[in-house]
Amino acid sequence: MEGTKGPDPTAPRLEDRMIAETVCSAVSAAGLGIAIVTAYRKRYLAAVRVAAYSLVPIGLVMTGVVEWLADTAFSPTAWAGFGVLGLAWVLFMTTRAVERRRGGTRKERRAAARAADRPDTVAPAASAPSLGQGARPAAKPAQAPRDDDFSDIEAILKKHGI
Repeated sequence: MEGTKGPDPTAPRLEDRMIAETVCSAVSAAGLGIAIVTAYRKRYLAAVRVAAYSLVPIGLVMTGVVEWLADTAFSPTAWAGFGVLGLAWVLFMTTRAVERRRGGTRKERRAAARAADRPDTVAPAASAPSLGQGARPAAKPAQAPRDDDFSDIEAILKKHGI
């Protein structure tokens, strides 16, 4: 028996797929049972929703998605690929967070630095150029507070007999 090869140890076994299909079938049967009980209680809309959710696992088995998942779940190469995808996602999100903290892209920062070098520029949100020190109008003297505020309170108190 020198020319025969044994089964591939990394290939998923038939038992793994059978277990997954059995679990999916049991989940679907339990869900349909719950849907029947819900319909018996005259909650038809909820019963139809539960039935729809419970048919999803058996549909996945029938389309072959469960077989693909079983092949993927027991494949070290697939898990390494998921790890690489996760690492790429973490790196991408980290660079986005750093970019937001810095205040934009490099091009935007350069444009802001050039604009800051010119003294005659106006802030982006400003509606008119800033006035110099000498062009400010004189401040108005503060008026003494009136007793009108207390007169309103006194009227309310007199109304209630206090």
